[in-house]
Amino acid sequence: MTATEHISAGTSQPANPTGFPPFKTGTYPSQIFWLVITFAVLLIVMWRVVVPRIGGTIAERKARIAQELATAEDDRKQAETAWSTYQNTLVEARQRARTVIDENRARVSSESERAEGEADKAAQAEIAQAEARLAQLRKDAQQNVLAAAQEAAVQIVARLTGQTIPADEAARAVREARG
Repeated sequence: MTATEHISAGTSQPANPTGFPPFKTGTYPSQIFWLVITFAVLLIVMWRVVVPRIGGTIAERKARIAQELATAEDDRKQAETAWSTYQNTLVEARQRARTVIDENRARVSSESERAEGEADKAAQAEIAQAEARLAQLRKDAQQNVLAAAQEAAVQIVARLTGQTIPADEAARAVREARG
């Protein structure tokens, strides 16, 4: 294959290959030169552009993390405050409930004692009235018995002896017989 045939095939390589250029020892100095220049340019680009951007991103993240930690700490403090407020409110409500229960218990107890006292007084009054009625009934019964005994004495004497005795004599005889 000739050089013109090779070029016409669409490649830009000469027909006389002499080897791969990076492996040629004659091109080492120029390769090292361009390596140093490329490294220096990349180093400068990294130092001037990429490192500040990365540093800015890191600083921004640190600031955001610090802000979120501060917010979390504030939220924790608010939660603790809310919890303590809840606990205090709960304790106060329990104390108020105990106070109300004690007051109601005392009120109910005093009302119960008062009602019991009134019931006792009413019962005592009823008992006294009943005893008075009973005493009156006994007295009336005794008088009725005495009156009946007197009448019976008058009638017995009238039947046995045929004589009529006065009522005061019969009453005196019944009193003597009674005792």
